[in-house]
Parts: sequence; C-alpha cells; structure tokens
Amino acid sequence: MAQTVRPAGSRPATHRTSGARPANGSLFATDGKPHPLQDALMVVTGVLGVLAFVTAMFHSLHLISSWAGLIGILTGAYGQYISRTTWERFGLIMGIGSSAVGFYLGMAHGGLFGGVLT
Repeated sequence: MAQTVRPAGSRPATHRTSGARPANGSLFATDGKPHPLQDALMVVTGVLGVLAFVTAMFHSLHLISSWAGLIGILTGAYGQYISRTTWERFGLIMGIGSSAVGFYLGMAHGGLFGGVLT
C-alpha cells in the first residue's frame, strides 16, 4: 500500500536493457517485432469468419458457410497455437468465434455435403 501513495519522483530510476519491452500498459501490446505468418493467419481467419457468419444467414448458402466456418476454425486454431502477442490472440478469437457461429448454422441448414451427396 505504501508504494501506491509514494510520490512518482521518489522511485529509483530503472535502467533499461536492450531487449526489454516498453511498459505501455496497453491491452494490445506488441513485442516490436514483425510476425507476418501470425498476422496473415489472423486476417484469413477474420475474413473466413465474416464470410461464414454472413452466409449463414441465408439457408441456401449452407455449403459456403459450413466450409468457410470449418476452415476458419482450423486456421484460427493453428494461429492461436503459434501466436505471439495479445493483439494476434484477440483477432484470432474474434475470427474463430464468428467462424464457429457460421459453421454451426451452416451445419444446421444442411451441412458440409447437404444436397450434394444423395
């Protein structure tokens, strides 16, 4: 408790190491390094999630919504496995969620092969 009421100027100056991440307090803090594969997986998962979610609202588009949802779930799961930052994980979870909703509604409307294989 005493540390919270201590004036800001009374703390000793900390020396920064060369590899330390800045303490900016942001939820979407990054480590300052590029992650092209993780970013690409996040974008692909998001696009597939939006596609699956929107097409799930139409009964006749169940093939698109179920396949886009399934691929989005798998892409997002792999992206979660290799993600490095909170920003990537947040985007992937949003994409996985919308992909899952589209996938489940597509399955309810006819499934992956509904009407194609008889």
